[in-house]
Amino acid sequence: MAKITLDNLAHSYLPKPGSEDDFALKELNHDWEDGAAYALLGSSGCGKSTLLNIISGLLHPSQGRILFDDKDVTNAPTAERNIAQVFQFPVVYDTMSVRDNLAFPLRNRGRDETYVSERVQEIAQMIGMEDMLNKKARGLTADAKQKISLGRGMVRKDVNALLFDEPLTVIDPHMKWELRTQLKKLHRDFGHTMIYVTHDQTEALTFADKVVVMYDGRVVQIGTPQELFERPEHTFVGYFIGSPGMNVIPARIDGNTAYLSGAQMELAQEYKPLDGKVEIGVRPEFVRLSQTEGMPVKVRRVEDVGRHKIIRAEFFGTDINIIAGEADPVSADMNRVIFDNAHVNVYANDWRVQGEAA
Repeated sequence: MAKITLDNLAHSYLPKPGSEDDFALKELNHDWEDGAAYALLGSSGCGKSTLLNIISGLLHPSQGRILFDDKDVTNAPTAERNIAQVFQFPVVYDTMSVRDNLAFPLRNRGRDETYVSERVQEIAQMIGMEDMLNKKARGLTADAKQKISLGRGMVRKDVNALLFDEPLTVIDPHMKWELRTQLKKLHRDFGHTMIYVTHDQTEALTFADKVVVMYDGRVVQIGTPQELFERPEHTFVGYFIGSPGMNVIPARIDGNTAYLSGAQMELAQEYKPLDGKVEIGVRPEFVRLSQTEGMPVKVRRVEDVGRHKIIRAEFFGTDINIIAGEADPVSADMNRVIFDNAHVNVYANDWRVQGEAA
């Protein structure tokens, strides 16, 4: 287990980057706690895998350092970093049995066969492959091979970190849930530092103690699932986390009043004058329809998804979403909308602005 420090870290795939736009990974300065479980979350091309490969030693950064427990490992090869990495697609030894695949990392480090056998049996049970231990890996399905890769990554207890690069892509949906649960149990039992790359918010939020949200090569927020939901520090976080994501509405802010095209509302906090692109963000869970109160809105359609209803509406030219409980009435004469001002965030040029008590 190790604390991982990213010190002035950045990377460009160009030989001579001329500007910040040339960097696939923009400058990072973060300490990731020893024994914590992190998820790197973002859309394709945002820099998640680049960062993971730098941490693992598969890629050398253009600038900055990687430290494990304050020891500089920037120039250390992967083998010296004492990490286990599981990739998006399975990497197995086809000519070996499932048992020998799982045992390989332990035997490679000289562990005695009694321990190897016990640990392999434990991991096989964890990944649901106890009855396949004697089968050759060749000929197994892609998801079975990926379970072997996961098991081989988890079989050692002494690693500095476990790195997962979208490891459940080829796993069937039911098994995905089971394996995420097993990974959480592994983390609780052994306290490995874990970093899990994914573009799936459900995977990230159910796996991680803290989620690292990346956008355009930059870390835009590190926080717990609750922090990401309640206080998105960037409009991308609000959009990417949640289903539907946060409503983002152009606004002009004057003190504790937000002016929204043809309407205005009082905010819970007071704000200094803001320049550039100014918006408010409010999640659909904190918006409700009314017959008599609030601001005008045009309801376009209502989608009943079982646990709740999603109301698609237009608010002064901006599409917004409203979530109503399954039992909440929704009728044609409900053409007003109320935002819960305690849960309204203010953004300037996409970044959240901290207000003061009104």
